[in-house]
Amino acid sequence: MARFQLLRVKVSWTVLLTLAHFTYLLVGATIFRILEREAESNNRNHFQLEKLNFLANYTCLDGPALEKFVKVILDAWEKGVNPSGNSTNPSNWDFCSSFFFAGTVVTTIGYGNLSPSTVSGQVFCVFYALCGIPLNLAFLKQLGKCLTIHLGRLERGMVSVVPHKQTVEALAVSLFFITGSLLFLVIPPLLFSYVEGWTFGEGFYFAFITLSTIGFGDYVVGTDPGKQYISLYRSLAGIWIIFALAWLALILNMGARIMEYAIGLTHPGFKKQEEEEEVSSSKLEELSRN
Repeated sequence: MARFQLLRVKVSWTVLLTLAHFTYLLVGATIFRILEREAESNNRNHFQLEKLNFLANYTCLDGPALEKFVKVILDAWEKGVNPSGNSTNPSNWDFCSSFFFAGTVVTTIGYGNLSPSTVSGQVFCVFYALCGIPLNLAFLKQLGKCLTIHLGRLERGMVSVVPHKQTVEALAVSLFFITGSLLFLVIPPLLFSYVEGWTFGEGFYFAFITLSTIGFGDYVVGTDPGKQYISLYRSLAGIWIIFALAWLALILNMGARIMEYAIGLTHPGFKKQEEEEEVSSSKLEELSRN
């Protein structure tokens, strides 16, 4: 029994985290496959049926001509041109849209619905990202520090009302989480739902996929050619992304610390092992410098 406990203590925290991470990926892949594969097959069959109906109604066209037209539509979409509407559609590269795009580059969201099509634009995008991503990370880190300072002030202000420190910390974190959720995850999806004609679920989905920097590109604000948007709409969305990313990063950091604290309470050996690994790595760094 003692030997079994010793083995449990010696299990590396890194190995455990690696196993948990890849297990999570495998579970996600399995569930996504179950949920989405049938819908993809139905959509593909529906599209093929629509093509056949189109050819039946317009006998002047043959199959290869239709396939060529579909390829033209796909090429236009890949270059950021919406196939619906006409040439009077709003530009994807006006200042506000370009500002929004620049924000998606430095935050690594990359929706995929818009990208530079010229060689000069692609080259500039590479160097712009090389400089902008570190700058954005530094800015988010500093913004996170400012939010942490304000959270500390909130805790100190509440200590005079509630004498128990742990209770105050829990209340302050809860208040910080609720306020941020309203400002960044509840009110913006409501506005997006109203402007874009989405459901609240779709707006919330867009907000979370954006702020987690996943950026699928299936929902993007300000891209409907049938709607008239205010000129600053996409620029304001870009500013929302920047500040919401700082808040979400702080929340995720808190969540990771809470998980480590909970595991440390239930399995003290893991925490001790992690500390020993950190000491060993710091010693190796000192030796390599000398």
